[in-house]
Amino acid sequence: MTAWSERMPSRRMARDAWLVVVARALRTFGYGCTSVLLAGMLAQDGDAPWQTGMLLAVASAGSVASSLALGLFADRWGRRRALIVCGCLMALAGAVFAVSESYPALVAAAFVGTISPSTNDNTPFSGVEQSILAQTCEPARLTGIFTVYNVTALAAGALGGLAAAALGLQHVVSAGDAAFALYAVLAAATVLLFLGLSPAAEAGAVAASGVAAKNGDAKNGDAKNGDAKNGDAKNGDAEDVAPVPMSRLPRRVRRLVGLFAVDAFAGGLVVQAVLAWWFAHRFGATTSQLGLIFFAANLLPALAQLAAPLLAARRGLLAAMLLPHFVSNIILACVAFAPGLGAAVALLLVRQSLSKIDVPARQAFMAVVVRPSERTAAASMAGIARSVAVSVSPVAATAMLSGPVGVAGAPLLLGAALAICYDVTVWRSYRSAVLTADS
Repeated sequence: MTAWSERMPSRRMARDAWLVVVARALRTFGYGCTSVLLAGMLAQDGDAPWQTGMLLAVASAGSVASSLALGLFADRWGRRRALIVCGCLMALAGAVFAVSESYPALVAAAFVGTISPSTNDNTPFSGVEQSILAQTCEPARLTGIFTVYNVTALAAGALGGLAAAALGLQHVVSAGDAAFALYAVLAAATVLLFLGLSPAAEAGAVAASGVAAKNGDAKNGDAKNGDAKNGDAKNGDAEDVAPVPMSRLPRRVRRLVGLFAVDAFAGGLVVQAVLAWWFAHRFGATTSQLGLIFFAANLLPALAQLAAPLLAARRGLLAAMLLPHFVSNIILACVAFAPGLGAAVALLLVRQSLSKIDVPARQAFMAVVVRPSERTAAASMAGIARSVAVSVSPVAATAMLSGPVGVAGAPLLLGAALAICYDVTVWRSYRSAVLTADS
């Protein structure tokens, strides 16, 4: 009875997993609040639209540099230590944005502090956090774990948008300054959470568990069952658990990462900051209206994403990744042709209800197609590719926002077209893969 119960998978999330989930939720609350107010705050400071786009590009470039550093060295430095350093830099950036109107100072802070134009977490945190989550449970539970990770973040981002609406109603201090002060406090809180991570969150814990499993299998007589014939000894356990650098990732992983970058570029054309500008200039939406719009726009995908594990289990990870994503981008193209604010908001909310269902399936897909030793490098490379793409697309989006082309919704149309091309390409490339949530 004891042996049977030891082999049964736990249905509860590990403590380290909960710490990561809560830390991301706090971080995304900050993104949800500041991204609604960022463009307006910079405009009040006298910055031109191209300067806003440049700042967002620099922020994304900083995320790329940090993600590259963490992808290469986080497993060696220690994941806990790397996350703590990133959290401290995030708090510093929030403080600078709260107290300074100097554009050079804001650009420098954006580079080091993971300032985000939306609630999408293409930051150096994500690759390390996903590696920690992936080793807290068995593969069959990955989609569910990543769903919790993403749903809580989306719900927090929605509440951040609501907080932005509330800050827009008060006249004591600038709404943007208050939002970034809150952002700094939230970053400090994530540092405290990361301090609570256990040694099991580190890359070395995978190696230790591999050695323990090897010793346990030998004691249980698995060698008699013919495991040695399968070549386990020849392959070497060390090869499966030693961290793999990004330069040695397989070609199939690099190709998938490249496709993720295309999708990220498309999404970067319609990040929350860009949509907020477009709604304000196309339909005259106020700050309070924008806060309420993006509260709903982030809450709905959080609720819809709860369907991701069921969809992945019934149709496979690939279908869960692509089908809702494809339909959502058809609807995004329709937003650009909406005759009024009400219709545009309604279409946007329908689009948002479908647009994020793919995220946990995509993260689980990546975790499944690579070995445990490749997870940090693969997740970090995906984060870097997405950050590079997102660093370019806001510049393109803000360039298109100038003049009648922007008001007509050019960023929305181009973003939808590129995302649909991504969906079709991934389907044609990977439709023969037999990967389900139970793989």
